Amino acid sequence: MGATAQRRLSNSASGLTGHGANSACRLTVLGATGSIGQSTLDLVARHPDRFEVIALTAQCQVEALADAARRHNAKLAVIGDETLLGELRDALAGTGIRVAAGANAVVEAAQEPADCVMASIVGAAGLRPTFAAAAQGRRIALANKECLVSAGDVFTAEITRTGAELLPVDSEHSAAFQALAGADAETIEKIVLTASGGPFRTWDAAALEAVTPEQALRHPNWSMGAKVTIDSATLMNKGLELIEAFHLFPVGVEALDCVVHPQSIVHCLVSYTDGSVMAQLAPPDMRTPIAVALAWPRRMAAPTAKLDLAQLGSLTFEAPDEVRFPALRVAKAAMRRGATAPAVLNAANEIAVAAFLGRRLKFLDIARLVEDTIELAERQGAIAPAACLDDILAIDAIGRRLAAEQLARYESP
Repeated sequence: MGATAQRRLSNSASGLTGHGANSACRLTVLGATGSIGQSTLDLVARHPDRFEVIALTAQCQVEALADAARRHNAKLAVIGDETLLGELRDALAGTGIRVAAGANAVVEAAQEPADCVMASIVGAAGLRPTFAAAAQGRRIALANKECLVSAGDVFTAEITRTGAELLPVDSEHSAAFQALAGADAETIEKIVLTASGGPFRTWDAAALEAVTPEQALRHPNWSMGAKVTIDSATLMNKGLELIEAFHLFPVGVEALDCVVHPQSIVHCLVSYTDGSVMAQLAPPDMRTPIAVALAWPRRMAAPTAKLDLAQLGSLTFEAPDEVRFPALRVAKAAMRRGATAPAVLNAANEIAVAAFLGRRLKFLDIARLVEDTIELAERQGAIAPAACLDDILAIDAIGRRLAAEQLARYESP
């Protein structure tokens, strides 16, 4: 169970930690040019008195990073690609903003004195910086899935060791966090995450075989990066979120489930032993869960659409189809297997999604490749408990290698 992480969440919900009510929150944004980073800085711009931007990082978007650093008067701007340091330095010449480049510099940015770190670097690249932030014992607004999917036990142990404060940014986990505030673990019966169903919810298996990247990138409700959008289309995203929920909340695997909810208005439902069901509702806009993570235990205004249930008319729910969308079944199996199975799942999925976007793999072969990679890793003895971040990174590398080696068997002609 994710009881250790939940203790950190409970401290936050009780208002026992966090920056003072009358002082600005010192904020670092890891992945400032991605969709979560941009939404975070949009909120910061609307509440300039509440935040002091310490550091911003990006992987390769120099112009966007420099613009954000200037607009928010950041103390430090870091570009992950070392070859772009000169370009970043030129872009920020005369501003007084410090600049740096490279993977180590991103980690050092995460260690800058701050009250809150928005951890929104996508992929395994976000592991070391987020762990570095957690080691400082500060608030982590977590949007990086890999910390919990690939390194759940190791990461939550680090959160507990350092006394850091962990708040989820995914809309579903933020919804669960809010619905669970103040609840005793023994009263929780079930946590049900919702899924939009993606753009292919009603497509049959034959049509799914011919899905193109362009079709898969047209999400009906959410505006997200390419990787997350493809994961939403395969329902792998929901499987990854179930693994995250296992580490975040004090329930076992059997108490976690998901339901397809095409309107994306209800983000999570929590059932209690007395028969009550608590649901969190909000329009599909990531600025809502980001605002929760930044301001908790208080609230802050966000420029999101106001929910009008009368105008919506109805909200519908249906069971996910794990036959047409096998990625969900594969992710659930990895969650039940535990140890490093989720790390291999995540690594193989990144390889598979990149191959699909590059037109080297068919849509339905994403889940097939991931499942085959996990089975191969099991046969080679790579599925075992991990003791530290280096173990996780080693398993991540193995998963990527095994998936890449098998890719030739699946590649589209």
